[in-house]
Amino acid sequence: MEQFQRTEVEGLSLSRMIIGTNWIGGWSHRSAAADKMIRERHADPKTIQPMLETFMEYGVDTIMAPFGGIPQLVRAVKETEDKLGRGIIMVDTPQINVDDNAEARKEAEKVFKNSAAIGAKICLIHHYSAEQLVNKNLHQIVRLPDYLAMIRENGMIPGLSAHMPELIVYSDENGYDVQTYIQIYNCMGFMMQVEIETVNQIIHDAKKPVMTIKPMAAGRTTPFVGLNFSWATIRDCDMVTVGCYNENEVREDIEISLAALSRRRANIEKRSSPVGNQDAFGKNI
Repeated sequence: MEQFQRTEVEGLSLSRMIIGTNWIGGWSHRSAAADKMIRERHADPKTIQPMLETFMEYGVDTIMAPFGGIPQLVRAVKETEDKLGRGIIMVDTPQINVDDNAEARKEAEKVFKNSAAIGAKICLIHHYSAEQLVNKNLHQIVRLPDYLAMIRENGMIPGLSAHMPELIVYSDENGYDVQTYIQIYNCMGFMMQVEIETVNQIIHDAKKPVMTIKPMAAGRTTPFVGLNFSWATIRDCDMVTVGCYNENEVREDIEISLAALSRRRANIEKRSSPVGNQDAFGKNI
């Protein structure tokens, strides 16, 4: 089985494809009905584990999630590890209370302790929390070093979920202990706060590896188009986070990605139609 390329974050080896979890946790970015469909399908670890096992067949052993809000996913990860006898690298993206008082800091410390307790190796402060600390005038993320130190104290590698592209810029400018960042990046510009070209430049100028997310713009483009764009326009150290609904999608997305990285034709099925034998579909095999 062809194995996926790898990269490193502070010496920790990660697969360059990261398992995304919006289509496990129920955050489709499409509709309430889609969210409900996802939550109902993946309410139990039994439907999640086959996907994780399929990813692992190809060496995709890194998963990103706000694990505290998806307990069935944590169980699925542990059960998959036990079954396969191999570890899965957990990248947690917790939300924390960033109010500037002692009680809020205790809450944040508790969140980070929980991240470490479930086995997270990397902890990236959720963009909702981190962006509350941004001071654009000063080019600073106020009090961020305090939270990064808390992550370190709990034995995890610190990072940032940077939906706001400036978080990457400010982290690098100030030399914060941020070892990797999440950044939205896709060919549609979906949810991106500035132009695609600008985010591409930010990614290429980043001092640390970037974990890109939403490569298929939450279903607004096809896997073939979205994944080919992402793999072709990021650096060799960077990653693409891919969410799937079932194991069939896992295999298809991995094949498209492996083909893109080796510049070969992807071995995927032709489109379906009530009339399949159409010349416009190409040669029948």
